[in-house]
Amino acid sequence: MHRIIAAVLAAGACASSLQAQTDRSAASAPVLTLAEALDRTGTSSPFQDAATAGIRAAEAQRRVAGLRPNPSIVGEAENVAGTGIYQGLRSSETTLGLALPLELGGKRSARIAVAEAQIGRAGLQAEIARADLRLRVTQTYNAAAAAQCRVIIAEDQIGIAAEVLRAARVRVQAGRASPLEEQRADVARISAEGALERTRRSAKAAFGNLARLLGMPVGQLDRSWFDAVPSTGTMRPMATSGTLTVAAARADLDTASAQVRLARSQRVPDITVSASARRLEQTNDVAAVFGVSIPLNVFNNGRASIAVAEAQREQSDAQRRVALLDAEQDVATAQAEAENAATTARNAAGPALAAATEAARIARIGYREGKFGQLDLLDAERTLLETRTAAIDALAAHHDAQARLERLTAAAPLPKDDQR
Repeated sequence: MHRIIAAVLAAGACASSLQAQTDRSAASAPVLTLAEALDRTGTSSPFQDAATAGIRAAEAQRRVAGLRPNPSIVGEAENVAGTGIYQGLRSSETTLGLALPLELGGKRSARIAVAEAQIGRAGLQAEIARADLRLRVTQTYNAAAAAQCRVIIAEDQIGIAAEVLRAARVRVQAGRASPLEEQRADVARISAEGALERTRRSAKAAFGNLARLLGMPVGQLDRSWFDAVPSTGTMRPMATSGTLTVAAARADLDTASAQVRLARSQRVPDITVSASARRLEQTNDVAAVFGVSIPLNVFNNGRASIAVAEAQREQSDAQRRVALLDAEQDVATAQAEAENAATTARNAAGPALAAATEAARIARIGYREGKFGQLDLLDAERTLLETRTAAIDALAAHHDAQARLERLTAAAPLPKDDQR
């Protein structure tokens, strides 16, 4: 009983009365910190590979946009397979030449502008993928660390339940308590064993998710990072104009504006010039033939395409404003959630935990000496367990909100022209 009391007095947010057992397991398995996990995902990840492939595709599209139209070979044969002097090939005229389309209206530069805007958007998408991956790794690490602490508490409850059952048996055998107390204590022990089994299963799933995400086996996690109770902070406005989300919406607007320019350039018709050599079969002479082809914009003058592009640009501009508004709201919400969880964690892991620990200690001593009933002891133990669990839940909620806040406020990279 004294061993359990001393252990509970030393309890923190993870509250490990089985600290020696944890230390032995930590010695056999290296501790993986959050920074190491983030570095691991930065080296190789399918999420990163997808973003990199997107950049390569956009760069290839830029090369395609800069290409000029291909020339065409023109071949004609006239005055053949007719009647009279035009029978057979006696009076044929054979023309062979080259036709070259000439783009007008700045179509090529407009295509290049669209492709360059798409390259910038792909680069931002790669940064967004990295930020999303950091968030995913942090949240998965946080879930596994919380599960690790819950296992420690569940193991601790097994020891407490066993000690309470032993004390109840002593009291029953001495005739100081009803056999009902022993049965009640045994039920509590069975419930603690079931809770430990469920907790271990959940922890195994959480550690498995982290291992799959990192592509490596995971042993012990950094409990000092998870147990760190956040200090008191005050909410302050956080700028969102330079975040990745807003920058992505702005890049979409730039792409839509470039599409408008491209649509306008399509209204200018292209011309096709040709130069050929014509051979006359009767005289065996050769003559040059030059030609110009200009399409007429009768049925499709390009105005409809411009209207579509301008409407899409207006839509992108509205979505940019919506993204800025959503970012401000999401940042304010995540900041409030982080502060609230921090307050709960400070209370649950501080004064509330100390009070619950002392109440449980007194209840154990009083029950052993016959001053308190078993229901008082079980109520104190339940309160202590709930307080320790609330501390873990609050710390997990704080880390999750903090990770989401960092993702929402992740700064977009500066344009190349602005970098020093």
